[in-house]
Amino acid sequence: MEKYALNREAEPQKTGVTFNEKGLAQVQVWAPLASLVEICLHKNQVRLALNQLQDGYWGIETDALSPGDYYKFSLDGTPLLPDPCSRAQPEGVHGPSQAIRLDDFCWTDSNWKNIPLSEYVIYELHVGTFSDQGTFEGVLNRLDYLVDLGVTAIEIMPVAQFPGKRNWGYDGVFPFAVQNSYGGARGLQQLINACHRKGLAVILDVVYNHMGPEGNYLSSYGPYFTDKYHTPWGSAVNFDDAYCDGVRRFVLENARMWFEDFHIDALRLDAVHAIKDFSPKHILQELKEQTVEIMQKSGRPHFLIAELDLNDTRFIKPIELGGYGMDAQWIDEFHHALRVASGQEPVGYYSDFNGLDHLAKAFRDAYVYDGGYSEHRKKYFGVPAENCSGEQFVIFSQNHDQVGNRMLGERTSTLLGPAKQRLLAGAVIISPYIPLLFMGEEYAEPNPFQYFIDHGDVELVQAVREGRAREFKDFHRGSPPDPFGIETFMNSKMQWELLSKTKHQQMRNYYQRLIKIRKQQEVLSRLDRHAVEVELHAQGKVLVITRRLKDKIAISILNFSNETQQLNLPDEAPAWYKLIASSDTEWGGWKTLPEMVPDRLSFALPAESFSLYTNTI
Repeated sequence: MEKYALNREAEPQKTGVTFNEKGLAQVQVWAPLASLVEICLHKNQVRLALNQLQDGYWGIETDALSPGDYYKFSLDGTPLLPDPCSRAQPEGVHGPSQAIRLDDFCWTDSNWKNIPLSEYVIYELHVGTFSDQGTFEGVLNRLDYLVDLGVTAIEIMPVAQFPGKRNWGYDGVFPFAVQNSYGGARGLQQLINACHRKGLAVILDVVYNHMGPEGNYLSSYGPYFTDKYHTPWGSAVNFDDAYCDGVRRFVLENARMWFEDFHIDALRLDAVHAIKDFSPKHILQELKEQTVEIMQKSGRPHFLIAELDLNDTRFIKPIELGGYGMDAQWIDEFHHALRVASGQEPVGYYSDFNGLDHLAKAFRDAYVYDGGYSEHRKKYFGVPAENCSGEQFVIFSQNHDQVGNRMLGERTSTLLGPAKQRLLAGAVIISPYIPLLFMGEEYAEPNPFQYFIDHGDVELVQAVREGRAREFKDFHRGSPPDPFGIETFMNSKMQWELLSKTKHQQMRNYYQRLIKIRKQQEVLSRLDRHAVEVELHAQGKVLVITRRLKDKIAISILNFSNETQQLNLPDEAPAWYKLIASSDTEWGGWKTLPEMVPDRLSFALPAESFSLYTNTI
């Protein structure tokens, strides 16, 4: 058994346990306040003292640790702790860490170069509820279905190790370890490799604004958190306080791992508005700069997509223009305006949205609030997004938050009828933005997507139950489902067998055709949101969206009313040709619209319908 000091002059070693080309284990941990750091090998209970390195790091190089071995760390003789940069936690968040290799997977995706962000059609999924198995293999088995549907990228909700076997993923506490019950690191690598083989990009949801409560041992190692700021989930991650350099490196290394060791194409950064950083260089900017360096090395594009509850273009502006350089952001305002337009009661944060007026503005301007007064927020809010392209915004009619954060987790399929569902799908997919679908929406999955946990801490489970009850105390239709109950998780599973039923087939076929049209019609696939004209017929609750590219015109007509409406199509062409109409009987509607509409003919729009016509075939 030998151990060696790590070379301080060499390129910085990865934290955690990795293996070099000689097969030696390279052990490194950040513990800036410790006086003694030891690694304990479980196979023989041997303890090895680590050497003190620079900047609060401790490390050794040793032949005593092999892939597959279990280990923990001891700081100043305290009880043993799992590795904060563990690559595997096979016995859960409280168990020992396992040394594994990530660099020995046989990738076959050397010809994969990612696809342009503007061509992303995203399908968001939760691994645990997407299949009966609840594993990466369960997702892999459905890839042909997703390719046939027409989506071009899957977005996987967080997979960092969390307590138990069922969780949305936002309670992860080991950012470098892939959830063991999903299939671990190897299972994720196999899934990504298969996605690339089939032409699908992979987005991974990562959480850098907070860590979950159970199994969170980070504070035992160092000042990973700061009391300077607080988030809705507790103390903020320490990006700008004393000792923040080690925390920043922790996050940057994590992002690098996903790109380099897992070949992830894009990261979706959870709630970046909760990342508190007043450093001269924001952590998001540093992350973007690192991503550019990785792209230059790999020759593959990688994207950073921010979830952002701030209408602040600084996050998505290029670094050279004073921004942080995020490639795109989720935009909830399109969703809120769309939901109110479709009949959602304007309560809570929906109270800021008046329906069609604001939906028209979202089509035109991306942000609904770009400097106007927000009654819900009690302040003037937002800035104009006038110089931002359409591919910088991700929109949706459903996602995990907007479904799962309802008290009962109801999907649109149980809140609205099939006609309205098809209308909402049309609004999203023909928009000049990147569309996102939430798993199952394409076939009108009726099962809810509810909030579920599997914590081992009884007091924490009770606290979560009480928190959910407080959140929905103003609702008078019962209590929220028990987040700890196994039935809550099982009720959220997708029912793939429903695709054998006609009404679900029709909805799925409708989504498939919409996506195909978006891809085939360049006037729709080119995300020039400045070439979009929006006309609102308020009295009839009709929205007309005109997209132009050279001589090509595509006109989308959205009738949100429950009555037939009369409309004259523009006189710019001698005739208009149908690309799709949601009211057609082919999709389960009640009236098939004409394939061709002559100029100036009064056009009858069926209630709750979406129609798409073009000036040329």
